[in-house]
Amino acid sequence: MSTVTLLDRSTIQRKPAWIRVKAPTSEAYHDTRKLMRAKGLHTVCEEAACPNIGECWTQKHATVMILGDTCTRACAFCNVKTGAPLAVDPKEPAHLAEVVATMGLAHVVITSVDRDDLPDGGAFQFVRCIEAIRAVSPATTIEILTPDFLRKPGAVEAIVGARPDVYNHNLETVPRLYRTVRPGARYFHSLRLLQQVKELDPTLFTKSGIMVGLGEEKREVLQVMDDMRSADIDFLTIGQYLRPTPRHHKVERFVEPAEFEGYARMARAKGFHMVSASPLTRSSYHAGSDFERLRAARNAQHAGGVPARL
Repeated sequence: MSTVTLLDRSTIQRKPAWIRVKAPTSEAYHDTRKLMRAKGLHTVCEEAACPNIGECWTQKHATVMILGDTCTRACAFCNVKTGAPLAVDPKEPAHLAEVVATMGLAHVVITSVDRDDLPDGGAFQFVRCIEAIRAVSPATTIEILTPDFLRKPGAVEAIVGARPDVYNHNLETVPRLYRTVRPGARYFHSLRLLQQVKELDPTLFTKSGIMVGLGEEKREVLQVMDDMRSADIDFLTIGQYLRPTPRHHKVERFVEPAEFEGYARMARAKGFHMVSASPLTRSSYHAGSDFERLRAARNAQHAGGVPARL
């Protein structure tokens, strides 16, 4: 005789009103999905179960995830599957460039899974994608969100040499939580990567982000801000962590919008050119318009000698 297990709904965390979003239904959303499938491309929007997918895809903005859909690491916050990845697709850069041209993108974000199995960590696939986009759509600005390339010498240098417009690498959380949240990574290695980008090419914009609601303390978040500024990071993003499935790290608390506003004020006071902090903020959310504002802020600073903060 079979048994029926009743789910105790009192144990389920209900999302507060400020974090809820509607399921995507627009025609433009489905058109974007079809185009990605037709070219065999993956998106972090789907793989990471991003809450903003409906809004972004309706506006024909997507963050393309190269190097396959299987990660060699198993971070406790991430919904991308873990395992042994397939071989790198040599046609991927050309397919990505076709999508950028077809969609007429003014700004594109490229990220990837971790590929610890590759000698270069996948860095040269980023380079090939940047070059392919530049060839067919030279006016498109390119933002990359890379892995940490741990123990992959020469990887960062190769990508910086390809001159993306924004180099993003997320610290994700405070150092104390790395062992449980991001066990395959090292906080100070990630920080050093971003510092190295600026040393190699001071004209590149650098960007990094963290999630809150994982159990961090306010003083730890402020210390991460200071660490980022010591690495000369231009753009900070802070968003609410959302648990993808019950097997992932739990949400310790939902941070209220007013607290995000407080973090944004403190970050601007610490000298970031730009800050995006809200419950629904993600690394590539509104990336195109944010890039234009970031570029304008730097230009204003250079023209008037007064720091511009957004």
